[in-house]
Order: sequence, then C-alpha cells, then structure tokens
Amino acid sequence: PKIFGMTPLTEFDLPHLLYTGFISLNLDASCCLQITQTSTEIYSSWFTEVFVFKDLTCLKCEAGWEKHGGNCYYFSNSKSSWNDSRRSCADLGSDLVKIDSREEQSRLRGLMVEDDDKFWIGLTDSVEEGKWFWVDGSPLDESFWYFDQPDDLSVNNLPGADCVRMGEQVEDNLKCWHDRNCDYPQKSICEKTAQIVLCLC
Repeated sequence: PKIFGMTPLTEFDLPHLLYTGFISLNLDASCCLQITQTSTEIYSSWFTEVFVFKDLTCLKCEAGWEKHGGNCYYFSNSKSSWNDSRRSCADLGSDLVKIDSREEQSRLRGLMVEDDDKFWIGLTDSVEEGKWFWVDGSPLDESFWYFDQPDDLSVNNLPGADCVRMGEQVEDNLKCWHDRNCDYPQKSICEKTAQIVLCLC
C-alpha cells in the first residue's frame, strides 16, 4: 500500500518506510492505525505535509499519562525529594512540569482531588534566593502562589524552601503554590511533549 499526499512528490511506499525505520505502525484500542514518525531524516518535511493536509495528525500520550494541549503529564504516586523527582522524570523522557498559563494551571489543579495531592513542579530559586526559574532556565512569569507564599519557611528542621509544590485545598484553588525545602518528600508531576502520530481509521 501507498500513502498519498497532495502531490506525487509526497507519495510514500509503506513497506519501504517501515523497513528503513522511518515510521512504526500500531493498532490502538479503537482499531485506529497509528503511523508514528521514528526518524528525522529528509523524509520529515514530506511526511508532515502528507498528513497535515489530510487532517490525520493526532497527539498521543502513553498509558498512565494525561494529555492537555500538546503535552503529556504524569502524576507520580511515590514521594521523593525535588531532585530525585526530577531524575525520575528524566527516566521517563520528561522533566518536572513547567506551567505556562492559567489554563494549564487550571487543568492540572482540576486533576488533584485527594487531600494528599501535593506535587513538586519544576520551579526553584536554589541558585539565588528570591529569583525563581523553571527547569528549562526560563524565569517565572505568571505565578499562582498561595496568599502568604513564598515564605522560605523551615519545616521539620529542614533549612530554607527553594523548591515549589502545588496542590493545596484552598478557597481559590488555582493559587496553590507553596515553597518547600527541596529534600522534603512529595509526589511530582512530569511533563513532556505529546507524540505526533498519524491515524488512519
């Protein structure tokens, strides 16, 4: 079988693309054939063109991940320090979440329903006190601090509070960020870009 795009230049032979490792095929639970790009060779611009024009592109997350927009989020059940949480995210091909908008904050907060749902996010002022940066190095822009936060409070004899966790049951449930000592065990939220697949149903 062949895949046809808008012009003859974007015609591909499926067996060839599979053989070269450029794509992989998977039949999902809805019996939709997913064609996933696995290589960034010269085919990539043609490959995208074929399916963008045919409206067959899908954004998919792995099992156990929540999708929002173009990203996937993993809510851990185990508790660990901020640094250990970040390493765990890296093992999953991701990093601690960076929250870019009120919409994203609202979506994540809406998934927190238990009293113990308090999660590390990828925000820290460990380099210089009071200057908050995300794990990708970008400075904090829009914030959702609880009304008396950040306070750099020492808890359980742990000095300072240079990392941030979200998820407190408060009146304005979007303003739920608290700074905490980075060694304090908390759950965490990992984030990575959703996988672009092409669904032929």
